[in-house]
Amino acid sequence: MAGQLIGHVTHWYGHNLVAGVHMDEGELREGDVVHILGHTSDVEQAVGSIEIEHQRVDAAHPGEEIGIKVGEHVREHDKVYRLLH
Repeated sequence: MAGQLIGHVTHWYGHNLVAGVHMDEGELREGDVVHILGHTSDVEQAVGSIEIEHQRVDAAHPGEEIGIKVGEHVREHDKVYRLLH
């Protein structure tokens, strides 16, 4: 599957397993599959929920800071891709 670069990780909240992500371009919706890739990170998973300032939203757009639950440790500056089917 091909992927579209949509953002990058700005923070890792290990106690909640949440990645803070800055949306650079494109759109992200619940159910989309993301690939988070960095020097030591390589995580592919469906997005269960998206939050902006602790409020659940259906979609994220460029310029927004979002939180998504991630099953594995990711790191600041990791690239976030939305996989296209």
